[in-house]
Amino acid sequence: MIDADTPLLLGSASPRRRELLADLGIPVRVRPASVDESVAPGEGAAAYLHRVVDAKLAAVGAEATADVGGLLVADTSVVVDDEILGKPADAREAAEMLRRLVGRAHVVMTRYAIARPGPERVSARTVETRVVMRGASADEIARYAATGEGFDKAGGYAIQGIGAFLVERIEGSYSNVVGLPQCEVVRDLLDAGLLHGFP
Repeated sequence: MIDADTPLLLGSASPRRRELLADLGIPVRVRPASVDESVAPGEGAAAYLHRVVDAKLAAVGAEATADVGGLLVADTSVVVDDEILGKPADAREAAEMLRRLVGRAHVVMTRYAIARPGPERVSARTVETRVVMRGASADEIARYAATGEGFDKAGGYAIQGIGAFLVERIEGSYSNVVGLPQCEVVRDLLDAGLLHGFP
């Protein structure tokens, strides 16, 4: 059971995932999973997410102790033209990614897995959100890329930050685009009996 004494172990270095869980009042302890997140040749987004999340769960589960009430790992991909866009290394790469995204739709996919300590996986799910971006000038793209906001984010933008000026609409979970679908995660934690009396 997840509580203040036995928090949820989050196998992610993402400050956004930690904040999304904290916003729900779920006590969290962070232990980032160190796994190879490079995309294999010819690997599609769904297969990539399954592989990486399974690897993260195995890595975090091997280090979990009895003083945690559950485990959660996740990975998010931005997909356009059946290609996964990773995290840009610099403003040039961020601008290249944004040029592919503006004026059209793309999909943000987050896969997560939940386990009891052991680890005994109790749930795994992939949530998709369709994001439509407005058209943007080369100057707007360059100025936004230069802010550096998108450097550590898949697709090179942050919907919860300045990058919101590019997002015309979404279809699906907003928090999924940020990095973790809160509604689905809470539902799965409740179904697994890992949360009691929530909220």
